[in-house]
Amino acid sequence: MTAQSLAWLGVRTPHFPAMAAFYRDVLGLDVLRDTPDDARFRLVDGTEVHVYGPGDVDHDFFGPGPVVALLVDDFAATRARMVAAGIEFIGDPQHEGSAIWNHFRVPDGNIYELISRS
Repeated sequence: MTAQSLAWLGVRTPHFPAMAAFYRDVLGLDVLRDTPDDARFRLVDGTEVHVYGPGDVDHDFFGPGPVVALLVDDFAATRARMVAAGIEFIGDPQHEGSAIWNHFRVPDGNIYELISRS
C-alpha cells in the first residue's frame, strides 16, 4: 500500500463564481467542466481542482475546508487497512471507468478521498 500523490483538490464554497473565475481566469487552468455549481480544472501535471457551489448536492457532506484525494496503488488493501484502524468512510466506494474512490473522515474531522486509477 503506497500513497503516490495528490490526485485532486475539491472545495465547496458559497463564493462559487469568484472561485471558478480565480482558477479559470487568474491561474489560467485548463477547464474540464464549467456549469453553474460544478467547475473542474486541470493543472499541468494532471492534478484536478474541483469547485462546487451551494446548489451541488453531491458534495454537501464536504466541510468548510478543501478536500484532497490521495492516489494509492492498491485501493482495496489501503481501504481495508484504514477500516481496521477505525477510519470512518462515507458511503460505499464509487466507480467510473478504471477509477475507484471513497471519501473518508480523518481523525481531525476533515474529509479526504482515497482514489485508485488502475
